[in-house]
Amino acid sequence: MERIFAVGDIHGCLHQLQGMISLLDIDRERDILVFVGDYIDRGPDAKGVVDFILELKRDLRNVVCLRGNHEELLLDFYLEGKNGPLFLNNGGLETLHSYGLKKKSEGSSLRLPDAHLQFFQTLPFYFETGDFLFVHAGLRPGLSLEEQDLHDLLWIRHEFFLSDADFSKVVVFGHTPFARPLLSEHIIGIDTGAVYGGKLTCIELPGRKIYQV
Repeated sequence: MERIFAVGDIHGCLHQLQGMISLLDIDRERDILVFVGDYIDRGPDAKGVVDFILELKRDLRNVVCLRGNHEELLLDFYLEGKNGPLFLNNGGLETLHSYGLKKKSEGSSLRLPDAHLQFFQTLPFYFETGDFLFVHAGLRPGLSLEEQDLHDLLWIRHEFFLSDADFSKVVVFGHTPFARPLLSEHIIGIDTGAVYGGKLTCIELPGRKIYQV
């Protein structure tokens, strides 16, 4: 039976990501590795994280990388010149630094490598299997997956994880940092604040085994 390894928000913490992957006994052909988004911003090496994940995608057969709100902010900033202050003041400056720029004023000079831009642009908003649904932030209770607003998939917080709604599948999400993984019957939260001095968390499914570095 295939296993799923789902990794929480990385936010430029390359060393923790490398340590996590070294812990996981992943079958390169059968198992699925899922990242729930927020690879960049706030931490020291956003570019290194993306480079490392691109290497993983070449090495492993089944790697799923979801879109986080921070990737969306970067695309808005880079492609459309939108939400510059929001991006830069929420960790975007550290991302600029990782790509070789030193000041906010140099933001307009950002030139992403083609492979990185393609990576960001092609990130899906969710991934589902027979029993699980993976998304960055969560779902709006009372709506089907088809009815969900994409903004909620990237940004929702309390309305989702404080709800006792049954979403028909177990929802695995990041975005909101918890001191320890949030494990309930219907939802699993795996952002444990790696970039804030917490742990980087991975959950192995369906057995719900937790790995942390």
